[in-house]
Amino acid sequence: MRTFSYMRILISQARIVDPLIQTISSPQDILIVNGYIDRIADHIDDDDAQRVTAPNMHVSPGWVDLFADFGDPGFERKEDLISGCAAAAAGGFTEVCVVPNTQPAIQSKAELDYLLHKAQTLPVTIHPIGAISQNLAGKSLAEMHDMHIHGAVAFSDGWQPVQSAELLLKALEYARAFNGLIIQLPDLASLSAHGLMHEGVHSVRLGMQGIPAVGELIQVQRDIELTRYATSRLHFTGISCREALAQVARAKDEGIDISCSVTAYHLALTDAALENYDSNLKVLPPLRSETDVAALKAAITAGIVDAFATHHRPQDLESKQVEFAYAEPGMTGLESFFGIMNHALPEVSLLRKITMLTVSPRKLLGLPQVEIKIGSEANLTIFDPDRVWTFNTAHIRSRSGNTPFIGHTMKGFVYGIYAKHQLVLQDFSPQ
Repeated sequence: MRTFSYMRILISQARIVDPLIQTISSPQDILIVNGYIDRIADHIDDDDAQRVTAPNMHVSPGWVDLFADFGDPGFERKEDLISGCAAAAAGGFTEVCVVPNTQPAIQSKAELDYLLHKAQTLPVTIHPIGAISQNLAGKSLAEMHDMHIHGAVAFSDGWQPVQSAELLLKALEYARAFNGLIIQLPDLASLSAHGLMHEGVHSVRLGMQGIPAVGELIQVQRDIELTRYATSRLHFTGISCREALAQVARAKDEGIDISCSVTAYHLALTDAALENYDSNLKVLPPLRSETDVAALKAAITAGIVDAFATHHRPQDLESKQVEFAYAEPGMTGLESFFGIMNHALPEVSLLRKITMLTVSPRKLLGLPQVEIKIGSEANLTIFDPDRVWTFNTAHIRSRSGNTPFIGHTMKGFVYGIYAKHQLVLQDFSPQ
């Protein structure tokens, strides 16, 4: 990938995907001057501008990832802010919400200042998710209001979702005062702690202890009721089973402020994929059954699922190249996200997919919407939704390569992003 800081950029003959008004334009030229959109027209002549051109270019507002792990500080051997932002840019994301599972945890103004200062010059905007509990221990509340004031966009214990009903209720009530968003991974630790994969026919045949879907269901039911009681806001990220989806749909119908997101890998893979004991397929929540995957896709079509999340979770070799039972959960997901998701959802319109990557996450987080219009600061993702390609190690920008998708066919290729007055391109150069 290459990063450019040209004063004048001309994006040539790109279809503008505008999710705010649900339109896709005919090919247009977009002139960006000093980071702002100066002109949009059928054709623009500007010999001083650096021209960006590629086959079947589409341009949309920059994409937002609701849940990713950049490991910084404390786990830089797996990922740091620089490599994480490079992976995000390669995947088309101009803004990324990072989980608080760092060392120390993101639980005070000091950690927020560290992240925001270190990411200041990077092309991808970092949105820290503040910890709900001190040291992610699930026992006492962290300083949520102080973190809200200093830049936390939401609150979660990340990969260690809050198990205590009392503590989660306190967090929901506390966040209500400033309309904060609580994010929970739908996982009941008492049923999943020793499990390795989805409990079903494949776990029995492979001889691996299962993680029953009822655990996710119980956690979702409980958290919905706590949200109802607190009259607060809750988001489930990585929801994976049909029973939990049904509960979310019912809660929405009842007017409870519940939202949810899904990952690309939960749409593309089932528990049957674990036949070869590939530790890169060990994730939490686990890969579910074909029926669950079908339910996820139907829920996206029905509008029950609000957004996408990559659940980008880098792991070093020592954490993955071990026996399946001892491997750490998670896979990298930023660079390959769009190609996987777009390939898995041929029946979903492009406008719906882009809305779930742009308008919906910004609305959930209370961020300003991005408009592609004259005078607006440019925050753009440049992509081809129809290009078929094969994902390989050359496409990985993360410090870690724990992905099961090497060699897989993708549909939808990201050319790059323009954000924070920087153009980041891959696979081709401006003409």
